Amino acid sequence: MAAKGDVPAAAGSVVVPYGHVVGNEKWRGSEVARRLQGKTKLIFEDGLGLVDFHLSNRICVLYISEADLVAGDEFKRRVVRFRNASSLGGIVIVEKTPITEQYFSAVQKLVVLQLGMVLLPVANQGEASQLITQLVREQSKDHTSNPFLRKQCSQLAEASVFRTVQQIPGVGKTKALLLLQQFGSIHQICNASVKELELVVGQTVAQQIHTFLGS
Repeated sequence: MAAKGDVPAAAGSVVVPYGHVVGNEKWRGSEVARRLQGKTKLIFEDGLGLVDFHLSNRICVLYISEADLVAGDEFKRRVVRFRNASSLGGIVIVEKTPITEQYFSAVQKLVVLQLGMVLLPVANQGEASQLITQLVREQSKDHTSNPFLRKQCSQLAEASVFRTVQQIPGVGKTKALLLLQQFGSIHQICNASVKELELVVGQTVAQQIHTFLGS
């Protein structure tokens, strides 16, 4: 049986009061928590499992720090467990620094290409707090149906996918745009045959894409 901290709380099981952020107890006293408390109403709870911050009852953040990236693959297992066990909308925030630059493409491939989640890089916890605050403010414009939050998350997801496709060897902005226009999603690009890819980006790049996504 999985330990309590091994699974995320179910959608709707965490009640986030209007205008608040619910943070995992482990972040109490951290820089991101201190900065958030100056901008929004932050409350801490145990039992959030894999989730670091709940922005609403259905939208949450998984935070990958510089230390997490350097330490090894545990963060990967955490994100995969979350994706497999939760119906929540998950946004992954990752610290992209000179130290973690070398790991970032692998994180993009896992989070965006394989798991279909939103990935947002930040330089530090201060920048992360600004991003979380921005999302909460968008949500607060309409706390009944949250159309602004949904629109914001949709825009973030689209930008995240576009940036990630550009990281595939041989693919820049133009080819990334052509691929997404033709196939519509990362999932469809991953499932496309070399022949189908060739029609959009040519033989050489098609083979590079197929090799990269299949590795």
